[in-house]
Amino acid sequence: MADIIPLKSLPEWKALEGHYEKISKLHLRDLFAADPRRGEKFTVEAAGIYFDYSKHRVTSGTVNHLCDLAEASGLREKIEDMFTGEKINLTEGRAVLHTALRAPRNATIVVDGENVVPHVHAVLEKMQQFADKVRSGHWRGHTGKAIKNIVNIGIGGSDLGPVMAYEALRHYSQRGLVFRFVSNVDGADFAEAVIDLDPAETLFIVASKTFTTQETMANAGTARDWALEALKDEAAIAKHFVAVSTNAARVAAFGIDTANMFGFWDWVGGRYSMFSAIGLSTMIAIGPKHFGEMLAGAREMDEHYRNAAFEENIPALMGLLGIWNNNFFGAQSIAVLPYEQYLKRFPAYLQQLTMESNGKRVTIDGRAVDYQTSQVYWGEPGTNGQHSFYQLIHQGTKLIPCDFIAFSKTHHKLGRHHDLLMANVFAQAEALAFGKTVEELKAEGVKDWLLPHKTFEGNRPSTTMLLDELTPAALGRLVALYEHSVFTQGMIWQVGPFDQWGVELGKALAGRIAPELEAGEEPELKHDSSTNALIRRYRAAR
Repeated sequence: MADIIPLKSLPEWKALEGHYEKISKLHLRDLFAADPRRGEKFTVEAAGIYFDYSKHRVTSGTVNHLCDLAEASGLREKIEDMFTGEKINLTEGRAVLHTALRAPRNATIVVDGENVVPHVHAVLEKMQQFADKVRSGHWRGHTGKAIKNIVNIGIGGSDLGPVMAYEALRHYSQRGLVFRFVSNVDGADFAEAVIDLDPAETLFIVASKTFTTQETMANAGTARDWALEALKDEAAIAKHFVAVSTNAARVAAFGIDTANMFGFWDWVGGRYSMFSAIGLSTMIAIGPKHFGEMLAGAREMDEHYRNAAFEENIPALMGLLGIWNNNFFGAQSIAVLPYEQYLKRFPAYLQQLTMESNGKRVTIDGRAVDYQTSQVYWGEPGTNGQHSFYQLIHQGTKLIPCDFIAFSKTHHKLGRHHDLLMANVFAQAEALAFGKTVEELKAEGVKDWLLPHKTFEGNRPSTTMLLDELTPAALGRLVALYEHSVFTQGMIWQVGPFDQWGVELGKALAGRIAPELEAGEEPELKHDSSTNALIRRYRAAR
């Protein structure tokens, strides 16, 4: 590995530090007053998204400095390395090709001497054939009944992507089918998911690349027992279970016909996998045509990210603005606020995508970082959040940049609902930026003793993303936008966004503790005193 110049030693980083000192005290009120066209100038429209970042505390100089940093960090070359199949996941020696999942059929992307695109489309065709059988009622369960219920069993990327996509695109789903998602090893998750389902009409999709994921296989085993209790025949498993996996031996041992095993590749990370066979439940829900539109939307964003200059590149700008707010203004979190009820699971999906990717404390060459990496991502749909946590964003002591996501058109034209929704998203962004001054309050006749309570400082940064309508293509664009923003930040922070070693220790310790909880006689415990006491207390209470 070539020597990497430490981030804070780059002249472009030092230039940003000097620039920050010059403009950090500026208020958005002053920036807008100084430039009547600011609200048009600091925007980009591409790939179906109108991206307004004018309410960030930036000038043209800031954008130039940030783009210079991207260039100095080799971002352009690293983008090409990702798209062309170079093994940029260095700690695992893998290519990173979630973009290949939405590549056109005639594309060529070579990994280890082989074009992977034909394999991607072969899996998509297999998914399509299966989805059509289920949706049409031609796929029958063991007793001859058509499948009416689909239960996706996975965890992490094998759950968060599918459940988010299903909820986001529920308007397009086949309403005669019921979809449930089980991820938590807490038995309540499984029990509640199947409580009103008929086993004879239920299909389970078990999503685990290795077919060894602890939580997923525990839930899959319980699902198997649940189905057999009603259907009484081991042969029924092949009619009521399919697998998204690469481990044919374990899939077959479970009782699943390997003809109904949908594969994917080690160059697809779990949190980047919703466009792969992991999206089988999504395809069954919305149909192959709409699934293809989602892939096309993501591909449109891919091409924009790969080709646009950084100052006009929405994912690059999103990532760079995150670095500006995080590393210079000290903003430790980002609130993602979709003003669209169908996107209620989108913030949860982004939590894994962003924090599992860039929540790292060492650089790719093993040096401890001396700057903040990933921010904390969180959020809820508007307008619900306004009656929950917006108080803290507006008048609290923490600086929390906001991503507002909104759509000009609605699927449900009910009276004034959509106009009221959109009025709120625009109003919240305006209030965060400009606040309300003591002078304005006095002019309204507010009593002096109330002035401190009613004053809004403003100067709180936000981005507003305006799309036409929440379609499958729009969802694809949004997901790809955040994927590439994560990549932008990871490359500049010099961390590896495609491994997740931090989740391994807890898994290993849980594997050691579980037998100690289940042992007939009290085992010899060799943990710390707290863990030992907790284990003994649980065993006694159980």
